[in-house]
Amino acid sequence: MIGDKARPRERRAQQIIDNLSAEIRSGKLKNGDQVPTEPQLERTYGVSRTVVREAIADLRSAGYVVPIQGKGVFVSNASEWTGVKLTQSEVGTIAETLEMLEFRLATEGEAAAIAAYRRTAQQEAAISAAHRKMARAIDAGETTVDADYEFHSAIAIATNNRFYLEALRQFGSRSIPRGQFPTLPETGNANYLRKVQAEHEAILRAIVEQDPEAARKAMREHMLASQRRYRLLSEAQ
Repeated sequence: MIGDKARPRERRAQQIIDNLSAEIRSGKLKNGDQVPTEPQLERTYGVSRTVVREAIADLRSAGYVVPIQGKGVFVSNASEWTGVKLTQSEVGTIAETLEMLEFRLATEGEAAAIAAYRRTAQQEAAISAAHRKMARAIDAGETTVDADYEFHSAIAIATNNRFYLEALRQFGSRSIPRGQFPTLPETGNANYLRKVQAEHEAILRAIVEQDPEAARKAMREHMLASQRRYRLLSEAQ
């Protein structure tokens, strides 16, 4: 059995992503082939179904696989995933984006934890308002970058520590990576954006419930999911 159950969940998900994406790029898994089922991946890697689903979701976001209801998950047609080619400007932005996400992983997890026990009722309302604004934008097919940035900014404000907000403002709207990659299909994909919204929902719920550990965990998982998506994107270029 591959893997060690004691390893952090994100590392186990990344191993599945790395292995399956390598098999797809090498041609071992060809267009239209079914990838191993969830139970098969659970047994092979010694992980939970949650970890498997996170890995498959990221492979889907990167265009490597597509789910077919009632049948399973299959390798996408070549035109769907190898055809995602970024502009030169976008390619040059990937390394910076990954560095930014690494920094945000270190700071925003703690910011969410602090916000969970320091936020005022007004600050909690502001986080919730930004969350609802993003949901409305998704439903209307509008850009979600501004609402996404407002959500993270509201959490930084709720720490009542100005340095968290100042750190986020250094990046501005660039802190929302999809705004820098207009070529990506996921930029306006409602299913992908609802996945992001669900990650936000977990963060918000923990803050509302004043649960610092859950808030830290939810924010870290949100940041790690972004890191995995953009690592995959880098490899596909």
